[in-house]
Amino acid sequence: MITKLLIANRGEIAVRIIRACKELKIKTVAVYSTADRESLHIQLADESVCIGAPSPLSSYLNMNNIVQAAIGKGCDAIHPGFGFLSENTAFAQLVIDNGLIFVGPSPRLISLLGDKNMARAQMMKAGVPVVPGSEDLIKSADEGLKLAKKIGFPVLIKASNGGGGRGMRKIYNEKEFENNYNAARAEAKVCFLDSSVYMEKLIEEPKHIEIQIIADKYGNVVHLYERDCSMQRRNQKVLEEAPCNCLSQNVRDNMVDAAVRACKHLKYDSVGTIEFLLDKDREHFYFMEMNTRVQVEHPVTEMITDVDIIKEQIMVASGKKLSISQNEIELRGHAIECRINAEDVAKDFAPCSGTVKFLQLPGGKDVRVETALYNGYKIPPFYDSMLLKLIVKDKNRAACIRKMRTALEELIIDGVENNIEFQYFLMYSKEFINGRYNTGFVDKFIKELNNNAEVIFR
Repeated sequence: MITKLLIANRGEIAVRIIRACKELKIKTVAVYSTADRESLHIQLADESVCIGAPSPLSSYLNMNNIVQAAIGKGCDAIHPGFGFLSENTAFAQLVIDNGLIFVGPSPRLISLLGDKNMARAQMMKAGVPVVPGSEDLIKSADEGLKLAKKIGFPVLIKASNGGGGRGMRKIYNEKEFENNYNAARAEAKVCFLDSSVYMEKLIEEPKHIEIQIIADKYGNVVHLYERDCSMQRRNQKVLEEAPCNCLSQNVRDNMVDAAVRACKHLKYDSVGTIEFLLDKDREHFYFMEMNTRVQVEHPVTEMITDVDIIKEQIMVASGKKLSISQNEIELRGHAIECRINAEDVAKDFAPCSGTVKFLQLPGGKDVRVETALYNGYKIPPFYDSMLLKLIVKDKNRAACIRKMRTALEELIIDGVENNIEFQYFLMYSKEFINGRYNTGFVDKFIKELNNNAEVIFR
């Protein structure tokens, strides 16, 4: 069993992991950059180590500094959280090579599933539906155009080692192909140091549905049902909810079966998420990608299943069997998570920094806040803009929406621009209330607000 764990991350996810470790009676070591000297995760951990300058490359992406900090503090494991090094094969291997436990899947699986083209091939072997597209990487614009004509426009060019919407271009006709193909490759090279791309048929007006799974090292796999992550702006999630209210029971059963089947085929051995696109008829789903880490939105699943995903992840990494079986996991109610970011909505959601002058957090039954904020905290400009996650649960979706409205009304973060008001408006939008929204809804919603109510953001 892990006895001392270093958290190779910062902010709310570091706090979340520390709290889980306290309940498991595991000692914790926090790492921090010089810009994070006053961060909450340092105060909550048993020990802490400064690992570098504010730049992520000098600190939270500095693999050697992190591993040496773990060794120096006598840790036996490292938890990467999400983002930063959480899906970095070289880091996972370095951790293992130094005799430490990596809290996540094997480097082999991270590498395999991080390559979108290889992951797609594995899913086809497992009998999981995939979007029609290229079987191999696209080597040239001419080759890509020929395939696009065969598949039929519109198509989607995607970075093979990409994520977060980077290295991705939608192409609707032949004239647009070459420029968009080259742009996707160039962006992939800058963001991921790899310009390779592949192609898929563009599924229009889709729902983005993901299945949370947990697997141990003994072949046991369970699913925790699905999350609807379709509320996105520029391919970045804005809010998530669970379960998805537009899934028929037949589609849900087929989707979770496919996710479990894929994990058993891969011999997966940790927490992970398989993401699917659901077509506009809400009848057919297609594999999109698999994330080999804990997700930002894991709390909504925890709320409706009463399963502590972080604890299970740590226990599985320790070599323990899953503490739960599939027949013990039930859906209970509905949950919504709003991502509250430090961003100026009036300036195209530009990231902001500043000092939290006053913080008021909401409360009540089944209201949960995941954050590292406190009064007087200075938000550094070097990292992700997310300030906190606000999660609520209730007996059904309508009651859950009403509870989230109340929670957002109570939430105050003074001193830094944020998107609380924007999330509040979303809670009243007809498309969200009826659940018919898709991945393109937010951009249309923003245009509608700007056209008809510019005063809202001024």
